[in-house]
Amino acid sequence: MSDKHVDEAKGRVKEAAGSLTGDQGLKNEGKADQAKATVKDKADKVVDAVTGRGNE
Repeated sequence: MSDKHVDEAKGRVKEAAGSLTGDQGLKNEGKADQAKATVKDKADKVVDAVTGRGNE
């Protein structure tokens, strides 16, 4: 599992735990982790497009 997938899963767990416990800070941390995973995914796609690795 790649780093971005770990961040996505961790974020989902934190967000769910925050929702269940009413902890808005934990919920926000989860959303931030998910956003970080999205940014990593987009950056990887840009690198692949620039280097031509995605067109094989």
